[in-house]
This record gives sequence, structure tokens and C-alpha cells, in this order.
Amino acid sequence: MLKFSKPVKTGIAAILVAVTTFGALAPAALAQDRDHRDDRRDDRRGGRDNDGRDRDGRGRPEWRGDRHWDGPPRVVVVRPRPSYYRYYAVPRTRYYQSVRVYRPYGNVYPGFGFYYRDSDAFRFLGLTALSIAVFNQLNESQQRAHEEAILEATSAPIGEPITWNVGSRSGTVTAVRDGTTTDGRQCREFQQDVVIDGRNTQAYGTACLQPDGNWQTVNDD
Repeated sequence: MLKFSKPVKTGIAAILVAVTTFGALAPAALAQDRDHRDDRRDDRRGGRDNDGRDRDGRGRPEWRGDRHWDGPPRVVVVRPRPSYYRYYAVPRTRYYQSVRVYRPYGNVYPGFGFYYRDSDAFRFLGLTALSIAVFNQLNESQQRAHEEAILEATSAPIGEPITWNVGSRSGTVTAVRDGTTTDGRQCREFQQDVVIDGRNTQAYGTACLQPDGNWQTVNDD
């Protein structure tokens, strides 16, 4: 039988206590770290800081319960370009009557959806920030059809998919939940799907209706 001196026995006992303590605490620590990661992922998804407030500091929405749509998807009716429209490029970031117009991806042009003038699309220009990277693979007609689906999803029943199909590209926009901020703004979270060559790209973003009737995104895209 091995014999250990007193200092060695003390050291072994300390190691055993440390191992036992770590074994008891590790699951809780891992669970806490996972919860923190989930919180950070939720914050990024909704464009929120870790204190639970929107980037503009006015508080995140209190979401209502999820609802399910049992009917068929609504299909975007593609409208022809108006005769007055002539394409011209505009900056990716600009302002129109104090509304930030921001298309980080895809084509840049005046208006939104099938509104070809900024003045006609004024209420929805803030939704341009919902642009996603896959827009780089869409032409203007396809991109405008997707934006039209976003526009229609702002007032569609929660869970109703708004679909579009132009050429070889298609997509869906669905308002997946809605809620109200502490200062009374109505907000919606949108799920966007774009299908290219059989591959689906999905993204989420949140927008809130401002007191002046304009939509403003609060996600961090």
C-alpha cells in the first residue's frame, strides 16, 4: 500500500475537492453560457442591444402569440413599369424627406416595390434596409417583386405568405409575428425567402410603424 506524506495528502485532497466542485458547477455554467449566446443571437436577429432596447433606444416590441395561416399564399400581381419610368442609379445610402433609404445589396433605384417614385413609396422607403445579400443575384424586376411582397406583408394577416415569381427566381415574405413597443409603435417581424436555382436563402428582419405613418427597420442588416 502506498504511503503519502502529509503535504502530498493535502494536495491530493485539494485536487479532489476542485474536481468535484467543477463537476457540479460545469453543467450550470455551460447552460448559462448557452443562454447568453441565445440572448445575443436574439439581440442580433431583432437589431437590439443587450439591454433589450432597440438601436434607437425606444424599447423592443412586446410580441404577441404566434398565429398560423391556414389559407393559400397570396401571390404578388406583377405590374408593368409605368411609361414615365427611366432607370437611373441612386446612392445605396441616401435620405428622402428625412427617411433613410438604404439598399446594401442588389440594384439601387428610386421607389420601393411597384412604386417607381420616391414620393409614391414614401411610407415604405425605410424598409429598403431589409435588403439581403441574395438580392445581388436578382434583376430589378425580381427585386421590386420581392419588395412588393414585403410591402404587402406589412398589412397581411400574421403567418400569411406573400409569394412572387419572376423569370427563374421566386420568393416569399411572411409576417411571422407582431407586437407593440413601450412607446406604442406597432412592429412586425418578417421572414424572407428567396429561391435561386433550387436553393433557398432565408432571412429575418423587424420593422416598426412610426407615428408619421412610415415604416422603419429596427434589425441590424
